[in-house]
Amino acid sequence: QVQLVESGGGLVRPGGSLKLSCVASGFSLSYYAIGWFRQAPGRPREGVGCFDSYAGKFFYSDSVKGRFSLSRDNSGNTAQLHLQMNRLDSDDTAVYYCAVDVDLVVRCLDHTGMDSWGKGTLVTVSS
Repeated sequence: QVQLVESGGGLVRPGGSLKLSCVASGFSLSYYAIGWFRQAPGRPREGVGCFDSYAGKFFYSDSVKGRFSLSRDNSGNTAQLHLQMNRLDSDDTAVYYCAVDVDLVVRCLDHTGMDSWGKGTLVTVSS
């Protein structure tokens, strides 16, 4: 059973930084994708950044390129994905979710391909 636990959300001022972490387990670490997605009130869920194990690289949405960066750690049967968010603005306010895809049928920024989701962590950017 896939389990995902997110942490690191909170309130930050515009221009500030925040780091989110996701700890995931219960799937094969040899073939998977893991990513961060977000959903603001009244807006559709969108991909923020992800790692595709087959491609061996990170992908970012255009809206966060140059501001957000991903890093990852795999230890034993656990995958960790960290999202460093810099130069935050009010448009970044959303619930951020971590998700895993074990089929790799669609690109990892496409939320419709994700199989398992965390509960989410709220990021609020406000002065």
